[in-house]
Amino acid sequence: MSNQTKTAIREAFLKLLEERPLSKIKVKDITDACGMNRNSFYYHYNDIPSLIEEIFSDEICRIITEHPNIRTIEECIITAAEFGSENRQMIRHVYSSTRRDLFEQYMWRMCNQTVALFVSTVYPDIDTVSPEWENLKHMLSCLCYGIFSGWLAEGLRSDIGTYLKGMGEINRTLATALNGKYTSEGQSSFNP
Repeated sequence: MSNQTKTAIREAFLKLLEERPLSKIKVKDITDACGMNRNSFYYHYNDIPSLIEEIFSDEICRIITEHPNIRTIEECIITAAEFGSENRQMIRHVYSSTRRDLFEQYMWRMCNQTVALFVSTVYPDIDTVSPEWENLKHMLSCLCYGIFSGWLAEGLRSDIGTYLKGMGEINRTLATALNGKYTSEGQSSFNP
């Protein structure tokens, strides 16, 4: 029953968030929409931000599970943007709210996770504790986050794929620059 209650609360909240801004949604609205009392909500969540955090965390797990091998930067960004593409109005409402930080934290975690999958898929022999790995992961996470942020700033109007034109060439250049550039000591001889 507990999972059904949480599912009902989440679905009611997501439906309300499609209809109105986050600032216009109260716990009472959520519980009324799913036919429960406020105690049921507070049994599972401290407040609406904790509900949002759980939704975002669950989405990261779901997307990472569904995409265990990411082979291109484009796929990395599209995967990170999947939830936003599927829930544009909800994302707009959270992104334009006073709790924008929740979405930005989610977006950064999603970019980090998808980049880690990309690098471990494309470069399976890379030393994941090396400074090169951390630098590469950070650089690609920033790229992913930046493109996703630009898409958000423009109101999610177009498909995220339109933001990726030209990324294929960047990806090929990056792959060429990185491919085979690691010495046996784990030092990078990266010289694009």
